[in-house]
Amino acid sequence: MLSKFKSLFAPEQKRHSAQSLISLYQSGHAQWTPRNYHAMAREGFSSNAISYRCVRMIAEAASSVPLLLYQGKVELEQHPVLDILQRPNPAQTGRELIENIVCYLLLAGNSYVEISSLDERPRQLNALRPDRMRVVPGSDGWPDHFEYSVYGASAKVPAERVLHIRLFNPIDDYYGQSPLEAAQRSIDTHNAACAWNKSMLDNAARPSGALVFASADEQLTNEQFARLKDELEQSYQGAANAGRPMVLEGGLDWKEMGYSPKDMDFISAKNSAAREIGLAFGVPPMLLGIPGDNTYANYAEANRTFWRQTVIPLLGKVIDALETGVARPYGTDLRLGYDLDQVEALSHDRDALWKRVNDASFLSEDEKRQAVGYGK
Repeated sequence: MLSKFKSLFAPEQKRHSAQSLISLYQSGHAQWTPRNYHAMAREGFSSNAISYRCVRMIAEAASSVPLLLYQGKVELEQHPVLDILQRPNPAQTGRELIENIVCYLLLAGNSYVEISSLDERPRQLNALRPDRMRVVPGSDGWPDHFEYSVYGASAKVPAERVLHIRLFNPIDDYYGQSPLEAAQRSIDTHNAACAWNKSMLDNAARPSGALVFASADEQLTNEQFARLKDELEQSYQGAANAGRPMVLEGGLDWKEMGYSPKDMDFISAKNSAAREIGLAFGVPPMLLGIPGDNTYANYAEANRTFWRQTVIPLLGKVIDALETGVARPYGTDLRLGYDLDQVEALSHDRDALWKRVNDASFLSEDEKRQAVGYGK
């Protein structure tokens, strides 16, 4: 019975059975970025302005919120946990650590924080690159340890020393799914639109075409074909030759073979892809400067929605993990929180709360203070 249980949770092994087959891309089929960390980070973050801005906005907003530490209901102003969160390691500040954690979550769906302890108390935190970490499950199916690999060398990291923060993934038991993966097709479309626009500019902003003879009986010799090809490449292609008139002779005529930017509705398609990227990350299009779909009355309302629906839930996930790995070893009554009163974007909600509480005549002064988060 035990052997059957072990085989049920045994780690999967990938085998390549198509060693003698060659897979070729067929024309007419869309080609998407491979679903691996390096390809998605390169194409979705380093090469796309929309997704880059989405990730930076969310990470910078989450890292800007001050962290608080409570013992029971009492806020602590000095504690070793606060010192660690303020300076997690010699190379980073607390804000940089939170920013790295959130960026890795958005790019890979997984974020790993290694905890270095002394006398069973956390002393240092380091965010590890998710593409270098591998979950190694035990015989019971739960993660037994982690394997960190870099430059061909690997190191075993005990599971109790690693905080694994992940986003929900419906088809994987050990790894999360990133918003970047959900938005990847829109990112590929947006990148292709930018590449097409650049190619058009490099080719005098004209669609592709062909030189044809007016009469079907005429044709070019090999020498004439080579000379015409060189002349087209040197004299009529490139941004420097934009608008240069083409002189045709010998019955040649230019026939366009591509669509104009108007026919392809280039700008509309590009903005549509950009809106889908913002939707996957939870960033309103208005905050990204994308025209159209202005469903919010103003910029401030869009910014509040961004904080309430995107930043705060993600920050809460990170804070819960840090509380478990950093605060709990110092005492089970310790609790981490964050100070939203310092967030300027939420000042309207805070003012509305204070007004409602202040107008409540059935509450005493102490009850009003407690209702807005202050002590007696």
